[in-house]
Amino acid sequence: MLHAVILAMVYLGSTLMVYNIYGFVRFARSVQDGAEWGSEKRMFYLPITLLVLFLLGYLGVGLFGNPDLLVAGILFGGSIFVFVMYRFLERVTKKIRDNERLSTDLLVAEKSNQVKTEFLATMSHEMRTPMNVIMGLDSIALKDPSLSSQTREYLEKIGLSAQHMLGLINKILYINESESHIAALKNDEFSLHAAINQVNAIAQTLCEGKGLAYSVDPDESIHDACVGDETQVKEMLLSLLDNAVKYTEAPGSVSLRIRLCETANDVQTVSFTVSDTGIGMSEDFLSQLFVAFSQEDGSMTSRYGGSGLSLARSKSVVDRMGGSIEATSKKGEGSTFVVTLPFVVVCKTGEEAADASTSALEEQQGVESLEGRCVLVVEDQETNAEIVADLLEIEGAQTEHAENGQVAVEMVAKSQPYHYDAILMDLRMPVMDGYTATRHIRSLDRPDAQAVPIIALTANAFQSDVDQSLDAGMNAHLAKPADADLLYKTLMENMREKPCQGE
Repeated sequence: MLHAVILAMVYLGSTLMVYNIYGFVRFARSVQDGAEWGSEKRMFYLPITLLVLFLLGYLGVGLFGNPDLLVAGILFGGSIFVFVMYRFLERVTKKIRDNERLSTDLLVAEKSNQVKTEFLATMSHEMRTPMNVIMGLDSIALKDPSLSSQTREYLEKIGLSAQHMLGLINKILYINESESHIAALKNDEFSLHAAINQVNAIAQTLCEGKGLAYSVDPDESIHDACVGDETQVKEMLLSLLDNAVKYTEAPGSVSLRIRLCETANDVQTVSFTVSDTGIGMSEDFLSQLFVAFSQEDGSMTSRYGGSGLSLARSKSVVDRMGGSIEATSKKGEGSTFVVTLPFVVVCKTGEEAADASTSALEEQQGVESLEGRCVLVVEDQETNAEIVADLLEIEGAQTEHAENGQVAVEMVAKSQPYHYDAILMDLRMPVMDGYTATRHIRSLDRPDAQAVPIIALTANAFQSDVDQSLDAGMNAHLAKPADADLLYKTLMENMREKPCQGE
């Protein structure tokens, strides 16, 4: 009986060794196929040869030897050990290949995302350039006091349509910006009350233009000085209010209610409730309300407009700020959106607050008029340069033109100190781009090199473009097509009174 067990162990070990040889040959081929080994692939023959020799030894012991239980156990255990090691190598190799495949897929995805981002950045530039011409010429034409009422009405409608088209471009590009993580949230100190007042002013105008009643119910207990992204907060609220106005007919109403929910550990939670008496939505549609491009009724698009992007964009902003957004609605009765956002509050002593107010006033104290000011317009597109020049000259400014960044640097270097009160800098130009030109101007050995305001006026509208502009040494960033009033305001805020001679 013991002899039978011993032989069984020897022959089972031999059978397992045959399987090991087959498995290792298959494993060696798969490894060889996965890379270029050249003459080094001969190294795989050595373990196969050793395993064959082991097998012959097993068979020799079983057929011609007289093994005892110890020898049989060693032979059987050796086959199991080889089997475990072969399977271990196979698993390790598979894991390495999976990781390499994931790394390759990640590189491909990153490359694809980079290509998409570059494509949309180019498309942004290409779409905004003609929009700049359309809106610029429209603004110039509307300043003509001799226009007939009918022509003025036509021009105003052109301007509104252009603004609508620009809004669609911004929303489409915003989705890409969010997906590619370009639009990083800012954490700057700002006045929440001032931001809400600005939102109210625009919402009031939107409602008046459509014959709607607008009301706002603020909470005075909300701490004013906060840390966050003021621009994103305002854009999110305006998007919700614009949506409310869009789907509400006169004599309906739109309202904004602000409440302080709680304050804990220097963080205040504020709720913003936007309500309207518009067309409302069905309960079934509410579940997909914040999905990009979703619209309940396609026929409503032709009547009210809309792209299905505003609410998706708003939710994206709220989510990234660590807040929440909820919606309730009923067909024919209106909709209500409740946004809850956390804000870090800035606590200051009375003296610190006074110093901060004085500092802010000093920083914002620019000139009150563009009359007699000289602005260098750096722009490679002749038509765009002419439009900007016309807009500035209407306000009494003088302009000079540089067709690229290198020409701009040369003109500044050759000019008298403080000759230019401001520089409007395009970013994408031949010969030398706006970023490089700004750095060269800032490095010039002249008293106004650091003082002259350089403002980006460009079709590059991504947050990354804004960041690069500021990093290059520019004072502000305006995306084309720039609103004429915003252009004037930005210039006057950044310009300073000319220094006396000799300063």
